Amino acid sequence: MTGYDAGPAHAGTTGDDAGLAHAGTTGARAAGQTPEEMTEEQVGRMFAGMNEIIRAGEEMRHLRAEMIRLFAGAGWTQDRLARLAGMSQPAVSKQVTRAAAGEGVPPAADVSLDQLDTPWLEGRLWGLAEELSAALDDDAHCSRLVHALARGRKRFTPQNVDALRRLVEEDLREHRAEAPFAPHRSTYDRIARGLDVLAKKDGPEAVTASGRRTLACQIQRVRLHEA
Repeated sequence: MTGYDAGPAHAGTTGDDAGLAHAGTTGARAAGQTPEEMTEEQVGRMFAGMNEIIRAGEEMRHLRAEMIRLFAGAGWTQDRLARLAGMSQPAVSKQVTRAAAGEGVPPAADVSLDQLDTPWLEGRLWGLAEELSAALDDDAHCSRLVHALARGRKRFTPQNVDALRRLVEEDLREHRAEAPFAPHRSTYDRIARGLDVLAKKDGPEAVTASGRRTLACQIQRVRLHEA
């Protein structure tokens, strides 16, 4: 996870907002339309796509802040965390200071992989699917749904989780003879057993389901890289 706070492009407009506005205007003109000629439906779709990206970014920023507090509490230095997170040392210091003052501090997160609440297991499934998609150059059966979940176009409903499982299973069947996918198969077996038999509905009360999914997703991806 890296820092990507943009400076202002001009007075009263953030760098992200200016970039999105420029991209939207440029896209409209490239399609042979001026902003005046675009329909309300077209403009609505454009802003909806932008909002998906913004929501995903906000979710990741919150998670990054939680991880900084977690690792700082475990003794990692601010300089080390700043380097790894791609942030400035003062920005890391601000997060650590807030934690020391008790401002919005989450409880210490458990980063062990084999936790059995449903959001955690769904996050592991998501991370596994993202790794499969990346390994197959975004040509996996699960790729389209993975991208929709990551951008917020799809939610983690029981129906979408079941669909993701079916697509992951299809990818694993197609590549069952390939040694590099052996860790993915064993990981899926553990996740599936957890979801089918062992899962508890909720995780720790003070941590949102969305936050636990995102954290589990990132940890699962790291562990598969290490496999």
